[in-house]
Amino acid sequence: MTTGVRRRMGVEERRQQLISVALELFSHRSPDDVSIDEIAAAAGISRPLVYHYFPGKQSLYEAALRRAADELAERFVESREGPLGARLLRVMGRFFDFVEEHGPGFSALMRGGPAVGSSTTNAMIDEVRNAAYLQILSHLETQEPPARLQLVVRSWVSLAESTALIWLDGRRIPRGELELQLVHDFAALAAVSAAYDDEMAGIVLRILGEEPADGPFGDLLGRLAQLGGGMIPAQRSRS
Repeated sequence: MTTGVRRRMGVEERRQQLISVALELFSHRSPDDVSIDEIAAAAGISRPLVYHYFPGKQSLYEAALRRAADELAERFVESREGPLGARLLRVMGRFFDFVEEHGPGFSALMRGGPAVGSSTTNAMIDEVRNAAYLQILSHLETQEPPARLQLVVRSWVSLAESTALIWLDGRRIPRGELELQLVHDFAALAAVSAAYDDEMAGIVLRILGEEPADGPFGDLLGRLAQLGGGMIPAQRSRS
């Protein structure tokens, strides 16, 4: 009769295992509520051994946060195939996949969690936001994006983040509707900016000119046409 022999992990392999275990636990509960003892038990090792690889919960949390931040940034990577509206909708689908898979962890990532206020976590969060900003900006194909366009993209990335955090608290709006609404929000932000600036107007008209009638932006135009046809009261004439 033979007995199984547990394979000894190398240092980096064990570190990655602990990060994976921590991320899995953080995906279901706030990092504040997860103890080192729980992480050790889930990894099948002792509490002192966890401290052999990470000085404390804070360092393990930051390592897990680093992996989550890298994965979230990758969700915004999208090939330049098809109209912009469809691309943004695919990005929102992957973004909300991450949000749904890592609810408490996503909240901790964006709100700081147990590392709130630390320069390390703040820098990681800013990296995610900037990666999303640069990815979206690259799809707009402007050599030198004007200040208003940069403002629109950064505002939209912040809106997607805050919308996801609010949605996690009760999930009262169907996810698919929210993803489409956020794509519409991007178009609306760009359109309002175009009303103030000729360069932005040119960018928006070019984007809309490449959109099919049955795409997300075409859907928005149809909804607005219906709204304008019967629900918006006529503007009163000035006396």
